[in-house]
Amino acid sequence: MPKRIAFDESWKPDRHSTCPLHEQIVTRIKEMITAGDLPVGTRLPPQRDLARLFNVNRSTVVAAMEELAALGVVEGRGSAGTVIADDTWSLLLPGRGTWRERITAGTLQASTSIVQAINIHEFDEGVIRLGTSEVDPRFFPHDAWRHALVNAADDPQSFGYLEPLGSPELRAKLAERLMRRGISASPSEILITSGSLQGLQLIAACLLEPGTLMLVEEPTYARSLQVFPSAGMTLAGVDMDAEGMSVQALERALPERTRTPRALYTIPTNHNPTGVTMSEQRREEIMGLCQRRGVPVIEDDAYGELCLDDTPPAPLKARDERGSVIYLGTASKSFAAGLRVGWMIASRAVVERLGDAKMQSDYGASSVSQVALTQLISSGDYDRYLQDLLAELRTRRRAALSALEMYFADLATWRRPTGGFFIWTTFRHPVPTAELFSKALAAGILLNPGDIYGFKATNSLRLSYSYASSSEFANGIEKLASIVRELI
Repeated sequence: MPKRIAFDESWKPDRHSTCPLHEQIVTRIKEMITAGDLPVGTRLPPQRDLARLFNVNRSTVVAAMEELAALGVVEGRGSAGTVIADDTWSLLLPGRGTWRERITAGTLQASTSIVQAINIHEFDEGVIRLGTSEVDPRFFPHDAWRHALVNAADDPQSFGYLEPLGSPELRAKLAERLMRRGISASPSEILITSGSLQGLQLIAACLLEPGTLMLVEEPTYARSLQVFPSAGMTLAGVDMDAEGMSVQALERALPERTRTPRALYTIPTNHNPTGVTMSEQRREEIMGLCQRRGVPVIEDDAYGELCLDDTPPAPLKARDERGSVIYLGTASKSFAAGLRVGWMIASRAVVERLGDAKMQSDYGASSVSQVALTQLISSGDYDRYLQDLLAELRTRRRAALSALEMYFADLATWRRPTGGFFIWTTFRHPVPTAELFSKALAAGILLNPGDIYGFKATNSLRLSYSYASSSEFANGIEKLASIVRELI
């Protein structure tokens, strides 16, 4: 039975304000939901009663309810009346007519000096890239890709703009694939993006208000980006253990009563940079806590298809019955970074608004890439390639761990990853990060220091076995061990 709750009868919309009366009512109801006064499932009073309560015409209340319904905040349930349907992402959707301001207002902050140096020196000839989060291009399936492009050339969609949400055929294929992992999403709830990073940028620019506290794992990939700080948000790290983000640490960061908007960004499967996969129980606990506290979640599943051992627990999105999780996926890690095709799963209201914002920024992800990826999936070539890739990654992981045992056993500790690309390696003794980075680069080795992912000094490296071959990795680790010994 839906719950009823008493409204504060002292509040009335300001008739002298330039903001329309119905928009003031929308804002007021959103504020009450955020404060916990209107939990999900609460039945709102009839429209006539709300009109009397707010001292407005019934048509004003109708307009407010239509706006809230379009955002997915409320829904009609027949005889049960209008009830609160969502207390997370839908609350963050701004009213109509504000997207151009939101998408163009921000100023992207510069990356840190080490991140800039990494981005530049990745293209140096002969450098051994020990931290790169890409698949070795020498493993690229040229024949399958050539076949997909030939077929794409016959598809007229390849050469024009696509729908705001992206290729309908690709979204249908993705919906089928995601069902295998327990995620039930219709094509109308999927937005194609130019990589999952663009998904983060759209969320930051269009959904999250300046001043939002963005909770993330400590360490995290998001720390190496300026997406959230550039939008005026504050990043706060939540400690991890062998099972993923600590529930106790997250609970401490989420007081029950606060007016500060909060959101959670997490990489639960094959975490970047630590390689940790969140356990089944931990996922249940994290989801339960976030739903109790009304905290929206961004789940970054960039490495979700790259599990090398047992099948991982289902994504957080598979447990999401209230639309509180926005799910991000990409083909950049499993197939090719240059493809620039990612996807976002959220409620229809959210993806439609973000799709409109995306059209304002780039008018759609590459049509050719979308059609070609659809061809790859439809032909079965993508899955055949993925199986070969996983076998190669297992071989490289085994060789990388052997090289670390041979050259780094007395210098550092690490945990065997169950998938993805990374081995998070922590030195036994303090090592000056900047000096290590410079000396390694001079020796032809490009590193990803752990400090760019942390909120404090990590004394760690993010090592990757996906880009350098096994022999290149071993050669680089041997040279790196000599440099580290000079510095400790």
